[in-house]
Amino acid sequence: MPQPAYLSKGGLEKLQAELEHLQSVVRRRVADKIQQSRERGGSTGDAEYEEAKNELAFAEGRILTLENLVNNAVIIDEAHGKKDTVEVGATVTVKNPDGKKFEYIITGSTEADPSQGKVSNVSPIGKSLLGKKVGEITEVNAPSGNIKLEILSIL
Repeated sequence: MPQPAYLSKGGLEKLQAELEHLQSVVRRRVADKIQQSRERGGSTGDAEYEEAKNELAFAEGRILTLENLVNNAVIIDEAHGKKDTVEVGATVTVKNPDGKKFEYIITGSTEADPSQGKVSNVSPIGKSLLGKKVGEITEVNAPSGNIKLEILSIL
């Protein structure tokens, strides 16, 4: 059974645009390169022909990946306002035992960007926060060791 791909509406639109570009532009361009190489006598030993075939294989692999993501997309509810529990799409403010505060947006793995505070629902932090309520303390089993986080707010 395919896994759901949690995406924002904008994230889904971005993937759909990339898929359309690969299917309509890149496929045709690479197929033309292969055809031109063949017409010039290209064969399996020809570097240009091999490069074009590799480019086509990469594009086809990316198309399959994107089709899978788009077909299994679950749009994240981006409604803002207080929420009772942490769910995908929520913005969560937490505090560690040292009193330092962090804000995380729980996303699907496709849109995760830890440098921007966007953590995947399958990451150690994301998993530990899901289903929790304000005031609860969760323990994150991170590579650097266990980290305790207190949930301050959920939006």
